[in-house]
Parts: sequence; C-alpha cells; structure tokens
Amino acid sequence: MTNGSTNGPTNGPTNGATPNARRAVFLDRDGTITVERGYVTRPDELALIDGAAAAVRALNKAGLLVVVVSNQSGVARGFMTEEDLARLHERLEELLSAEGARLDGAYYCPNYSEGVDERYTRDLSCRKPNTGMVDQAARELGIDVSSSFMVGDHATDVELANRAGMPGILVMTGRGEEHLAAIEGGNPVAARVAADIGEAVAWILERATAGTGRGPDG
Repeated sequence: MTNGSTNGPTNGPTNGATPNARRAVFLDRDGTITVERGYVTRPDELALIDGAAAAVRALNKAGLLVVVVSNQSGVARGFMTEEDLARLHERLEELLSAEGARLDGAYYCPNYSEGVDERYTRDLSCRKPNTGMVDQAARELGIDVSSSFMVGDHATDVELANRAGMPGILVMTGRGEEHLAAIEGGNPVAARVAADIGEAVAWILERATAGTGRGPDG
C-alpha cells in the first residue's frame, strides 16, 4: 500500500484518462471509515465504523482501487508526529485486513495554516478541498480521476470531488449531519447523500457497472 504525506507541491490536476488508467474510490478516514473521535493520536483509539470493512471489501472485489485521502492537521498543531500518523495508518490496515479488506493507497496532509510547527504551515496544496492528494495518487497509482468517486463526511470532501471532476458522496456518519446544510444548499454539489459508507459504496457499484458499458476497470 502506498502510504505517504503530500507535504509539498504537486504538478497540478491529473483528471484525464491515460492508457490503462484505473477507476478508484477515494475515501476520507475519520467519520467515514473510522469512528469520529476528534484528533486520534494513538492506534488504540482507532475503530472501524460498522460495515466499513465490508464496503471496502466490496470495492476490492469489484476491482476498484481504494485510496484514503485524509487531512491530518494534528501534526501541524503539535498533537502528534508524522511517525505517530504512520502508526495509525498501519493500525487501519490491520483492522481492515482482519475482515478481508485492503487499501490500495493512503495519503494524508499534515499541513495547516495556523499550525504551531512552521514546516507544516507553508504549503496547503495537499489540504482538502485542494486536490493535491488526489493528484499525487492519480500519478502514482495510474488513476483516471474523472471516472472515480469521492466519499466523505465533510463538505470539503465533496468540494474536492467537484474540483477534481468526479462525483462526491456525503455520508451521514461522523460529521456528515453538520455539513448537510451546505450540501442541500448546492455548494458544493453532492452526487449523493448516503447514510454511511456501505450505502455509498452500493450506489457507486451500481453506477460503475451500469449504463456506461464499462466495468470498474473499463
């Protein structure tokens, strides 16, 4: 699994199809895959939302890449180090693997404009709703972003999808209800509002395989 920080500039959007480009589902972490608990800094604080592993497993089975893109400003705020964050992602992999699911990539942005560590305050190109993490994943994993999907519990996740040119789904787990008003107001524009990641993935799989003549990797 690709697991890295995008603490630096990117080369711009990568949303055009390339030969053999693959479709992906980009997932927020906290509140979408894992239980929202504020700034999670220790592996033992990480817990999967009910049904999350089954949803990821269904995407694996369908041949869609599964990529986590997560703002983690706790690093810039001084709550944890990038090494701590790496251990959290290792624990996430373990929890998913125990239920037969896997990630194909995980990218995080530790940067925040008001952080206490100035190393993490200068470049915000990776921070959602900016597209830096998606751009990097597309280059490194060969993803056709325009044929992919974004799922998250924040309006910024949906705005990221809008900017990147792919459908964005807001889930009602985590902080989803707090962000529903913005979605209902049409700014940003969600392709779907779903109860949770399971419902979101069911909708994605229907859309990915029906009506276009393309399978997940088509």
